[in-house]
Amino acid sequence: MSSSDTVEGGDRRRIFCALALPEPVLDALVEWQTREVFGDVRVVQRANLHVTLAFLGLVAADAVDRIAAELRGSTAGAAEIVLRPVGYRETRSVGMVILDDDAGMAVELATDLFGRLERLGVYRREQRPWLPHVTVIRFRRQPRLRPSLPELGSFSPSGAAVYLSVLRSSGAQYEVLDFTPLGG
Repeated sequence: MSSSDTVEGGDRRRIFCALALPEPVLDALVEWQTREVFGDVRVVQRANLHVTLAFLGLVAADAVDRIAAELRGSTAGAAEIVLRPVGYRETRSVGMVILDDDAGMAVELATDLFGRLERLGVYRREQRPWLPHVTVIRFRRQPRLRPSLPELGSFSPSGAAVYLSVLRSSGAQYEVLDFTPLGG
């Protein structure tokens, strides 16, 4: 970790693990957001676009290195992940591009990571199944958009990372604390 890390809640940090998106996918998503997203929404900035694997919330700062080691353990044996956009969905506070994981390799990686983080005592698995997606907008009132899908084609994540999330009045700011390539 760098000395610029912001500590929240004393010696606790707001942490999540995610798949990082390749540059061409980020370019296409930003172009799509500019073209398709409108209304009273907050567009998720390029630097914050990712596919969340596990949101841990506040964890002890001294656990971050162990979390990163578990993420590296999960990614070391991971088969190639291929994702593609298949839909757009809004919840009560976010809009997301849903991704297809046809071969199930992203689900396999996420499931392995969940088990590792649970054994470490820093994560509790959600009741609902994990859904690969990219959050692209946030809002207070659902805009009920019906955008076309972004033209991403099939793509593979560029790697996986442990992120620090710092809450600001302008929205969350994410910093990569540890990055690892997929498959070793």
